[in-house]
Amino acid sequence: MSDTAPAPDPGATPPRGPSGAGDLLLAMVQGLRPKQWAKNVFVLAAILFSMNFGRADMWVKVLAAFATFSMFSSAGYLFNDASDVEADRKHPTKRKRAIASGRLPLPVAYAEMVGLLIVGGALGWWVSPWLVLIASLYLVTTLSYSFYFKHVVILDVMFISAGFLWRAAAGAVAIDVAISPWLMTCTAFVSLFFGFNKRRGELTLMEEQAKTTRKILSEYSHDLVVEFQAITTSGTIISYALYCVQGSPTPWLLLTLPIVVYCVLRYMYLVSARNEGGAPDETLFKDAPILAAGLLYGLTVVGVLMLAPHKGA
Repeated sequence: MSDTAPAPDPGATPPRGPSGAGDLLLAMVQGLRPKQWAKNVFVLAAILFSMNFGRADMWVKVLAAFATFSMFSSAGYLFNDASDVEADRKHPTKRKRAIASGRLPLPVAYAEMVGLLIVGGALGWWVSPWLVLIASLYLVTTLSYSFYFKHVVILDVMFISAGFLWRAAAGAVAIDVAISPWLMTCTAFVSLFFGFNKRRGELTLMEEQAKTTRKILSEYSHDLVVEFQAITTSGTIISYALYCVQGSPTPWLLLTLPIVVYCVLRYMYLVSARNEGGAPDETLFKDAPILAAGLLYGLTVVGVLMLAPHKGA
């Protein structure tokens, strides 16, 4: 047995601990990953497309559901970051996360996680016990991903996608409307689209380090991910077009299809031409054309649903 100590990993960042109470508080907030709460916008889809966006009582419930999912998702992120702390310290960007950097000690992170689940569960129960069930199933899906499925090729992305399906279902349960199969289909395809684009972005960012920092990336190749991109891109656009014609209250919603197509193609351009997409939330919120198109989409949807003639009217 050699007495020589192993050389330190040059890619790893040693934990330094919080510099004070203020830094610890900031790390606790950063550990929640508040930017990721934007994913919970899928909770709002049901109130919009069920034509209930003018009811204030329903908005109170759906916003409470949004808050519940934000707390449950943050609890999941804390657990995932705690589980991946060593791997994250070798990652070029994840090493800066609150837990990986050492600014958020693990005992504090776990206590924060428990607090979020208690408060989020109480708020969700106020809306509906069914909402707590769906939020719990979402958390089980997230933990299943963290424990096992993040290491299984293809299923890793599918389990991430399942989280978005739970979000969409939660929005419908919160306001007590039927869960639209069209909403679930569109949600499934768009979440798979983002998931496989994220894998491509990670492969590009990490290059040769991909196999050592995240083992699942070694199961993917550039050509394979491009094929998955093509399938999920087609599914996203076609399923939304079919929803506009067959499932929406008015076929005039087709006016929004060009905006959706532009956003999808613009995002693919950012991933392919600018090597982005490893962090979808950052890519979306820093790209002015996509933000402008998203605003235009929202205004167009509300305008069409309010003014256009509806089926059966």
